[in-house]
Amino acid sequence: MNALLNNIEYKTSAYLFAGVGGATAGAMRSQVEYGGKLYKFKVLCAIDSDPVACRNHDLITGEDTSVCMDLFERWQYTAWHGHEPSEEWREATAWDIWQAFKEQVPFFLFLSPPCKGLSGLLPAGKAASDKYQALNYLTVHGLELTLRACLEYGGSVPAIIQLENVPRITSRGKHLLAKIKKLLKKHGYAVSIRADHNLGEIGGLGQNRVRFLILARHEAQLPNVIYYPVKKALRSIGNVLADLPEPGDIVAGGPLHKLPRLQWKTWMRLALIPAGGDWRDLNKVDWENLRVVHEPRRGAYEVADWNKPSRAVTSTAGPGRSNGVAAVSDPRLTKREGRHPGVYRIVPADEPAPCVTGTRFGSGAIAVADPRVNTKLHPDSYGVQDWDATAKTVRSANRIMQAAGSVSDPRVPDRPGRYTDQFRVQSAEGPAATVTGSTDVQNGAQLIADPNVSGQYHDGAYRVSDWENASPTVTTGGVSAGQGKVIADPRIKSAPRADTMGVLDWNQPSKTVIGSADVHAAAVAVADPRIPADNERGVWTIISTDGTWHRPLTTYELAMIQSFPQRLPDGRPFQLEGCSDAKAREYIGNAVPPDAQEEMGNVLLLAAAEAEAGISFTLSWDSVWVAPVTDEITAIIH
Repeated sequence: MNALLNNIEYKTSAYLFAGVGGATAGAMRSQVEYGGKLYKFKVLCAIDSDPVACRNHDLITGEDTSVCMDLFERWQYTAWHGHEPSEEWREATAWDIWQAFKEQVPFFLFLSPPCKGLSGLLPAGKAASDKYQALNYLTVHGLELTLRACLEYGGSVPAIIQLENVPRITSRGKHLLAKIKKLLKKHGYAVSIRADHNLGEIGGLGQNRVRFLILARHEAQLPNVIYYPVKKALRSIGNVLADLPEPGDIVAGGPLHKLPRLQWKTWMRLALIPAGGDWRDLNKVDWENLRVVHEPRRGAYEVADWNKPSRAVTSTAGPGRSNGVAAVSDPRLTKREGRHPGVYRIVPADEPAPCVTGTRFGSGAIAVADPRVNTKLHPDSYGVQDWDATAKTVRSANRIMQAAGSVSDPRVPDRPGRYTDQFRVQSAEGPAATVTGSTDVQNGAQLIADPNVSGQYHDGAYRVSDWENASPTVTTGGVSAGQGKVIADPRIKSAPRADTMGVLDWNQPSKTVIGSADVHAAAVAVADPRIPADNERGVWTIISTDGTWHRPLTTYELAMIQSFPQRLPDGRPFQLEGCSDAKAREYIGNAVPPDAQEEMGNVLLLAAAEAEAGISFTLSWDSVWVAPVTDEITAIIH
């Protein structure tokens, strides 16, 4: 490889109507190894009349090769601009071209004349006007002027000429193509004129880009054929965009990566059009059954994993109120030896209750999983967070009755100040703990696991009667331990406090803000009238019916689809200077994709290498692009 780098054969190239340098950048990457040499292109110049395009051409290619030159003749200038040029303006001459070429005849000449007047996007009447006919004539005048400069001052012509344009040139510019073909034939070129070149397949792009190309081979300099580039599989647009920065990230993607501020109705239309469709699909929308709804961001009601980092802590701390951390699954709850198994036990509503004792829920199973949840409570009321997960968002009203303000904490070892016998149930087989002056089970070992319970109690002991069934026999025993004196009474009622679910009027003062400000406890909702108007501009995320975000492409993404590099030679993200975003899109859309021109440049360099080696014919599986042609019609005689 080092030997090749020391033996590089440069073929000179020049570019007319070069724009921001898509073709130039691609050709500069072209290279072919042949006969112990490495063949590459050397850029003599890139001519364009737009100083901003010239500036960005050098920014993208990394070389100072642009030449700002207006190639209009006077009549073209007047027809296009609608007035005579200034006194300082003058027509470009063959000498000007020769000087731009650094007094060399380029081996390869590339032209990409303006295509506005030839495009199907322009109405036919406007395309036929004098203004656009003058613009279209640059396809002929630019080539004529260049050939005259090369012949008059260099005594030769370029070995290869390539002209790129829109496919509609075959109809709207038919008379121009006739002149170009005649001009090239006159100077000894074999010519290929086709409007079906898919630059996407040539460059392996993420787009279908069908273009018109003329490729002319000077037969005296290149007696061998030029082969067509090998077609590549097209990439999906998602494959191109997947590795790019997120849209809107102007730090990583540069200033061209901002999302356009579209009207609200445009965002809605984009959301309703199915992937692969267009405006015509709006006629099929079942608009009466569609509405825009809010979808909480990831993290709402999330219980944090104890073994993973927490999500961001936000100001509106509370599950469901933001996407931050607010609950955790705390594993630090351990079973202590000697603790009764019914401590804090929750009884399922559809199973019989265990023995009813005279103690509180801390020492007996006197809590129930009641399915009759008050629907007026906040969804996270009494929520217990998982210790091993990221916490839910911490919010201001973080009480257990209003948010997931509890955690399943496994860290329940003895703490200083707590009696070791708290809630302890003593074994019937062992000695009793010290009898203390406190008779509360929470302060001393006042319970015993008595094995003699069985058979000594009445069947109704500690029984809770069902509201829907008949009561058991009423006996003289007046305690709940002796008969069914307890009932599951469903008539517990609770009335919400004033202002619960209160909605404030946008035009009135707010009510007092309280510490437990929550829609279930205060008037903390508002009738917000700020729904975007149809013509209001902004950036909104609307999830379409297919579950994706239908959004516009950024200018940066359009450049990547055109295969421009993600970064400029100076290290900055790809960008264009000195122009609006709309003008940048125009420059990018008019450019030849660099990857496609690189592949086309490779076959041109191969033809040059074979001609230099004296090879005029070889057998190949590759398709021939430009072969010797004849105007004679072959007759088949039977």
